[in-house]
Amino acid sequence: MIFKTLRTYTWLAALLSFVLLSGGASAQIPLPTSAPGSLNDTYVRAPRLGITFINSAEHPISEQRYSQALFLGAGWTRWPLYWDKVETTNGNYEWAIYDQLVTADVNHGLQSNVILLGRPGFHQDGGSIIGLRSPIFNDGSDIPAPGKTINLNNEWAAFAYEAVMRYKPGGWVAQAMGWPQGAGVTVWEAWNEPDLRMFWAGNTQDYARLLKVTYIVAHYADPEARVMFGGLAYGNPDVDDWLARVLAIFAQDPLREQFNWFMDIVAVHSYSYARRSGVVVAHAKENLAKYGLSRPIWLNENGVPVWDDYPGPTWTANEPASRVLRATQQQQAAYVIQSAAFAWAAGADVVIYHQLYDDCGNQRSGTNFPPNNGDLCTGGAACWGDAHGLFRNPSDAICFSQHPLAGSPRPSASAYRLLAQIFGAAPFEAGQLQVVESKAIVATFVRPGNGERIQVVWNRSLDAIAVDLPASSTQNAELYTLGGENFAVAPSDDVYKVSLPPATRDNLPSLQVGDAAGIGGPPYILVERSNTVTGSFNPALPQIAIPLGTPIPTIAVTSIPLVPTLRPTVDPAQDTLAPITSVMPLPVISPAIFDVSWSAEDDSGIANYLVWVRVDGGNWQPWLETELTQSQYTGESGKTYEFAVWAVDLAGNWSLNTELQPQAITAVQ
Repeated sequence: MIFKTLRTYTWLAALLSFVLLSGGASAQIPLPTSAPGSLNDTYVRAPRLGITFINSAEHPISEQRYSQALFLGAGWTRWPLYWDKVETTNGNYEWAIYDQLVTADVNHGLQSNVILLGRPGFHQDGGSIIGLRSPIFNDGSDIPAPGKTINLNNEWAAFAYEAVMRYKPGGWVAQAMGWPQGAGVTVWEAWNEPDLRMFWAGNTQDYARLLKVTYIVAHYADPEARVMFGGLAYGNPDVDDWLARVLAIFAQDPLREQFNWFMDIVAVHSYSYARRSGVVVAHAKENLAKYGLSRPIWLNENGVPVWDDYPGPTWTANEPASRVLRATQQQQAAYVIQSAAFAWAAGADVVIYHQLYDDCGNQRSGTNFPPNNGDLCTGGAACWGDAHGLFRNPSDAICFSQHPLAGSPRPSASAYRLLAQIFGAAPFEAGQLQVVESKAIVATFVRPGNGERIQVVWNRSLDAIAVDLPASSTQNAELYTLGGENFAVAPSDDVYKVSLPPATRDNLPSLQVGDAAGIGGPPYILVERSNTVTGSFNPALPQIAIPLGTPIPTIAVTSIPLVPTLRPTVDPAQDTLAPITSVMPLPVISPAIFDVSWSAEDDSGIANYLVWVRVDGGNWQPWLETELTQSQYTGESGKTYEFAVWAVDLAGNWSLNTELQPQAITAVQ
């Protein structure tokens, strides 16, 4: 346990006053002193908690990464298995790096949520995949039967079958490596965020077919496999609800009942707004219920990047507009617990946090810079990055390696470990959300098997408040804080009196009624133990269950925009300085249709942009003359694209980068 020696307080208010007076700072957790050993080690491996990218094919397989994740209590890891990295030439599969990765996950006792993703250029069919609509089996049908073989003209079916046969429990690698019974990959996610064009450029019919093929093939290869609807971003939920649209397509499919509507699990994603994690889970359940369906819902990607720590934009301290969708380190720690509480209360099965380290975030590989005050935001040079990590990048990282405390944990690591220690110890039941005095949120869960009631409570207002939590019949409870401390507490007059620090204003858009910020104040966890605990919630408190039809707050969940405003806006008549332009970094590899974003810093404001493109190192060509700062570019497989941008401001000053140099680069495969 990470908690300090127990101290007994009759009144929780005294305890929380101490926390407030000390600034509410989260204690830094100690780093693990030894690597994980056999599966008889003491790591929690919380069955309903995970972390993305504990290791992946994009990083060297690292014992340190496993040690950190297991020390925090993760039971799941999530990473992509890229088809185009496996089938580098037509018909030839190279699995070596994924053999190492899956073997390492198994050896460390982690369960893997593996995303089948990517597409070799020679299998590309516009935004979709060549042969995807071909029959799955060689007899010309989609219906499996003993002895049937996969139709190799359906290239996706062939790839998915090979992946499942290779890594399933008892599969080819399990036999070769002597894995114990049940060890291997059982959860296969069909693509990532198909509702975002940067990941899936096909239409919903194409994706429905991909999901159907994945389901039938995976279950043919491994009857115990679980196939997951690719994690949904809900970037524009009002017009682009892909789960609803795909279910409508499947409702017309005569094979839907025979094959479980082609999905065992539905995954959703949420960022920055803790309550949104519960809303997207509830929304998925509601969509399924319209067809009489019920499936486990996973929140398998959620998080919030920090701005007040390298590589976040620490130089935005006085620029609230540039910090929208970002948080302080203390808010990030609070988000870890609040997001999970919202999701579990809404009925989520597994919650996976993004991510273990900062890695490269949405920036290209190799992005690096020293800590700075914004002076690097010139000429397109990088000066900020996505600081999602529970740990800061180590000094040998391929991106953002210059933190003065490289490799150290953020306060969110302590929050995650607290969550795993409490909720990973034994099974718990889906809980209830309740409100106290309109300002405090209480998420309550129970473990009837051992008589525990767990209450997670925090303040959603901007004022410090004190609330009374009705006690069960128990006289024995513990209070856990974000700082890693726990205290023995007792009720007075059948209530626990709790002082709650306020939330911090964060200017998050789309806040729901009653929320003053996207992340509430520091949460506290009260664990009551009694043989008489029976109910899953406190009948003395009003419930605030997420009502049917609750709209999903619209939040950009993959690319969080940054709007530098380093110089004050002035009258154009007084503006003599040229704009400074930049193009947002692009991924190393992009789909055929991808988004390009650009911006400029200027005193008086930008009148127009001229965006240039260069293909395979040839001549620069003008692409767009526009007032917009984003557009989609359509490329060709096998080509490399470089982008640069000029800008003219309202005073008529043109940017000085007349000799074009690439400001962003990507390749289409």
